[in-house]
Amino acid sequence: MNAALGQLVLAIHLVVIAFNVAGLVVIPLGAKLGWSFVRWRWLRLLHLASWLVVAVQAVLGRACFLTDWQAALTGQGAHDPMIMRWVNSLVYWPLPTWSFAAMYVALLAYVIALWRLVPVSPRPSSARR
Repeated sequence: MNAALGQLVLAIHLVVIAFNVAGLVVIPLGAKLGWSFVRWRWLRLLHLASWLVVAVQAVLGRACFLTDWQAALTGQGAHDPMIMRWVNSLVYWPLPTWSFAAMYVALLAYVIALWRLVPVSPRPSSARR
């Protein structure tokens, strides 16, 4: 049961990572291509909040809370399923903690800059006449 929950936490973690990384590319690309959803306030706030949590955890020298939950549930060992070990090797890089903090703070600065470069819509496009 704990292993299955650990796998679920890993899956959620992958979705969060994909959302964070995709937003870095999709927001400016979508602005250039005229995609209205890249200007949705709620989506951009979620993206900003997610990056803020990542950066603050890194600056404080803490692992992501999803990483902690996964480790507590699975024990992170050789008994993990092969696909889980493979995905873990993609997600968890063997770099010094300070390098993650620097990278995440720089990416957070980029996300903040995107608010000026690609402003959010003043109101949802469905409310326009």
